[in-house]
Amino acid sequence: MTTLINKTALVTGGESGIGQSIAAEFALNGADIIITYLNDEAAAQATLAKVKQTGRKGIIVQSDVSNPESVESLYNTALEHFPNIDILVNSAGVRSVDKYIHQLSFEEFENTVRINLFGTFLCCKKFVLHRLQQGGHGRIINITSIHEDVVSPGKTDYCASKSGVRGLSRSLAMELADKQITVNNIAPGMILTRMNQKAVDDTDYRKDLEQRIPAKISGTPLDVAKAAVFFASDDASYITGTTQIIDGGLHLNRAQGSR
Repeated sequence: MTTLINKTALVTGGESGIGQSIAAEFALNGADIIITYLNDEAAAQATLAKVKQTGRKGIIVQSDVSNPESVESLYNTALEHFPNIDILVNSAGVRSVDKYIHQLSFEEFENTVRINLFGTFLCCKKFVLHRLQQGGHGRIINITSIHEDVVSPGKTDYCASKSGVRGLSRSLAMELADKQITVNNIAPGMILTRMNQKAVDDTDYRKDLEQRIPAKISGTPLDVAKAAVFFASDDASYITGTTQIIDGGLHLNRAQGSR
């Protein structure tokens, strides 16, 4: 049975959506949780309540993952409460600004890449330093997107950032394999979260999009969380450098030229 008993996980972007679901599911499987949030403290507290309902311990920490000083402070605070951090989940991120490149400002492009890619790098670096001080072993799970490989017009900033995370993850997997620190990506497709708020709110719009998905249904944060539990567990100790796509077959449909 998959279990995370006696493990501590740091989940960035844990205040909502996929991050919140992963934090709750990890706790249900026995882990203590460090939850980061950027602005919505009330939502982070709601995640913490879900963790504590399982009987596990948890804290929330405000952090801007794109800022090196903020990430440094995050780890200092986390390690004051927990002696070890065994699992890192990089879930914090922003969606595309949805502009073609000739409309896209440098500042907009930079912001997306800074949060999605630089933030993942900064959190991974601190986690790896910590795990090496503990003699190795650990799990890194990066929440990317099918857009790490499947591109869409008007999403240059997002696709570039997620493709960057893919390359970062594979490189880290090579660097860390002999330290028994695994690095894997989970690439969701259409998941009903704040990033897809219109699909959450507008049933007709959602159903239209679902017709482009071979499974004909949207995914839920729990679909992603259950995969994350597996990658975080000892059951996945021999898996590293991979991307698990969770999209109901959407990437296959687009590969055939369907929009």
